[in-house]
Amino acid sequence: MKMSRIESALRVVLAFNEAFNRHDVAGMMQLVSDDCLFESSTPAPDGAVYRGKEAMTQFWLAFFRQSPEARMEIEEIFGLGMRCVMRWRYHWTAPAGEKRHVRGVDICQVKNGLICEKLSYVKS
Repeated sequence: MKMSRIESALRVVLAFNEAFNRHDVAGMMQLVSDDCLFESSTPAPDGAVYRGKEAMTQFWLAFFRQSPEARMEIEEIFGLGMRCVMRWRYHWTAPAGEKRHVRGVDICQVKNGLICEKLSYVKS
């Protein structure tokens, strides 16, 4: 049985999230296109834009250095065509040792089995 585009997109985004939770930047980058556009949730109000694997790699390496206990919990995920929407809860430990979290949404576009756009939004 052939996998639908929706199932394929969901699997790619889920695999990206699994690599994120392992802090496996190389594994994450295997799941994005060379020209991927990533719009982070910070700084407010619009976030920063990163284009391409190299820019994304540098972002994620710095991110995990600053947040070595980062973990993403999926609250809901669904797809429509080449788009996938994931509602999540991001957990980290503050410098003083306090456990913290924020909730947000990623809107991803998947083409040819790779994430080509990842737009992140956070509740504040």
